[in-house]
Amino acid sequence: MFASIIRLAATAVVATSLIAPAAAQSADNGVRRVKSAYAMDESISRIKADIAAKGILFFQEVDQAALAAKAGIPLRRSTLLVFGNPPLGTQFITANADAGLDWPVRLLLTQDEAGAVWAVYTDFEWIARRHAITNRKEQFAMANKVVGSITAAIADPR
Repeated sequence: MFASIIRLAATAVVATSLIAPAAAQSADNGVRRVKSAYAMDESISRIKADIAAKGILFFQEVDQAALAAKAGIPLRRSTLLVFGNPPLGTQFITANADAGLDWPVRLLLTQDEAGAVWAVYTDFEWIARRHAITNRKEQFAMANKVVGSITAAIADPR
């Protein structure tokens, strides 16, 4: 039974990975994508270095492609970085405990079928709307500014 669940999940992962980057950003789903000027390993290194330089806590790096490979499922490079600034992030959770679903921050580095690397994250104003948080506008704006400066460390200027 467990193997059936894994195969069903794998089908969903493969189907989701086929969504075109433009389609993912054009829908109002809060997903923001920044094209990297670097290969995957360099992008990860630069992002992690920028997080450290800003004094932001780095919690975890999850190599999703490696996990998929262990399950016998092919997946293009995909690495999830989890980080945060508790004095900022807990402001959202104190406004609505359900906002803990979106904190700490998650930034996905993924490689598309053409080999391009993308930094993908959820827009913080969208998160505010999702959780009906209206009394933390400055904090959400700050979170967007911070993730923008982090992804700028790899952004393709084209």
